[in-house]
Amino acid sequence: MNEDELSQRLNLEIETMSVNKLTETGNLAVSMGLIAGHGFHGGKYEILRNGEAILLPVNEAETYLEQLIKTVTEEA
Repeated sequence: MNEDELSQRLNLEIETMSVNKLTETGNLAVSMGLIAGHGFHGGKYEILRNGEAILLPVNEAETYLEQLIKTVTEEA
């Protein structure tokens, strides 16, 4: 395996881990009743909350969901 192939494989694994974490965070938010749903839509990440669809880049979606969960858990 050459350096370019190794770099591509590593980038793919990192991206997969990021998507898995985002999916788990989204699923947690759904189970907590904070959002109605989530998933990829048109190259962005869609979060369904309060009857509206919020489209964000992946990194912003993860931050959004983490802050939402943090706000609720700190209030408890």
